Amino acid sequence: MSSSPTSPTSPGAPDGRGGAPAAAEPPDSRRRWWGLVVIALAQLMVVLDATVVNIALPSAQRDLHMSDGDRQWVITAYTLAFGGLLLLGGKVADLVGRKRTFTVGLVGFAAASALGGAAHTSTLLFAARALQGVFAALLAPSALSLLTTTFTDVRERSKAFGIYGAIAGGGSAIGLIAGGLLTEYLDWRWCLYVNIPIALGALAGALLLLYDHRPTHRPRLDIPGVLLGCGGLVAVVYGCSEAEPRGWGDPLVLALLAGGVVLLAVFTWWQTRARSPLLPPHIIRDRNRGGAFLTMGLAVVAMFGMFLFMTYYLQVVLGYSPVRTGMAFLPLTATIILTSTQISARLMTHVPPRTLMVPGALLAAVGLFLLTFLTVEPAYVSHVLPAELLVGVGMGLIFMPVMATATAGVAPTESGVTSATVNTAQQVGGSVGTALLNTIATTTSAGYIAAHLESAAADGPLTPAVRDAVTKEGVVHGFHVAIGWGSGIMLLAAVSSGLLVTARAPKHGTPAGAPTRAADAVARRQA
Repeated sequence: MSSSPTSPTSPGAPDGRGGAPAAAEPPDSRRRWWGLVVIALAQLMVVLDATVVNIALPSAQRDLHMSDGDRQWVITAYTLAFGGLLLLGGKVADLVGRKRTFTVGLVGFAAASALGGAAHTSTLLFAARALQGVFAALLAPSALSLLTTTFTDVRERSKAFGIYGAIAGGGSAIGLIAGGLLTEYLDWRWCLYVNIPIALGALAGALLLLYDHRPTHRPRLDIPGVLLGCGGLVAVVYGCSEAEPRGWGDPLVLALLAGGVVLLAVFTWWQTRARSPLLPPHIIRDRNRGGAFLTMGLAVVAMFGMFLFMTYYLQVVLGYSPVRTGMAFLPLTATIILTSTQISARLMTHVPPRTLMVPGALLAAVGLFLLTFLTVEPAYVSHVLPAELLVGVGMGLIFMPVMATATAGVAPTESGVTSATVNTAQQVGGSVGTALLNTIATTTSAGYIAAHLESAAADGPLTPAVRDAVTKEGVVHGFHVAIGWGSGIMLLAAVSSGLLVTARAPKHGTPAGAPTRAADAVARRQA
């Protein structure tokens, strides 16, 4: 071989700007960016599928004759499988290859969506949603790990994570918009069928554009870790889901939450002793990464609570149609996308991550606090819109640096499980936030309505108009209290990122994509 310097695009060469070796990158820069489109499409499909069905749920319930008690399984089946199997999905990506896992996830997600769209019974729909969650647990971590191993140059990485962060932050709102349009103008089944062309398009792009090295060393899968970790996550997510209809004091809810905590505690202990741990302890012990995980979880708790309450406020209190409700979230989505791609991505290479995370969380907290002044009368322009803009800017400043920080400095052999941990924090945060804040809202509303109906009865007869007015006021009052809690939780996210995330700007610290010394040592031992 020639002794001349290796070209920047040849395998094993540095990227020329302080990044990691280019062996894991496609040689063509344009191909790499088109690959990002494929990754973003898959991530968008996974994220919006958690909310696109929400608006279609009443129509699906009528069509398939679901009971009120069973209808929650359309949502719960997906979140249980998705949240519970993410760590396993990330480890599978590390063991068999990210691209292979990504393509299998796409095919499976498309097939499960077709099955759900064609479902003629509620049981079949529940099963299809669970299958969607299984394949989403393969897709989400492999997509993020492909991103982290493809874009290693600091500037390119910031742009790529800006786009990915916009999808992660705005995907849920996009799901509400898409759900409204599809349900009103086509049929609820199209909320599932729409995934098929997206998945097939992403599959074709993945086969042509994505590039990934298959791992040379494949340690055994940590079966006890899989059972303990996935079992604990399923129990926690299911407990939070059941807390909404049953209440936090219900014996089943308490048993699920306690059992989940015990399983996760044993899982943590086992990971320090397993030969090939499902989640290597040093990934969590890293201060910056742990702070990013915590910030993600807390921010999503508050954001998902906002989506839930604003959907009910717009449809139930203000009487918006599904389409109008979805479109009402458009400013929030647009703001997240613009902030992630035009502000966060540009500043990420110049400032430490927490200088974006902390102001972002504070702005989002202020935006949520504004929603505590909602009125029963139409108040979209005066109350909802300013809050959406502030929350959108805040989440756009949070998501991109959180994901970049959480996945930075990880050995390629552990990028899948690290990406899965980011997604787990997001998924568990959404489940906990929805259940916790919804319980606060319903409990507060019930107390308010009971007290004010009693007071109104003492003043005169309770006419239907009086009952309706008191009920609406009670519902909005419950939203005030719950969103106020959400605002406080977002402040905790600001404190967490400010105290724990001490990483410097990428150009001043470890090159993007270069493993830390601990991760590098693990990679050398595995090799």
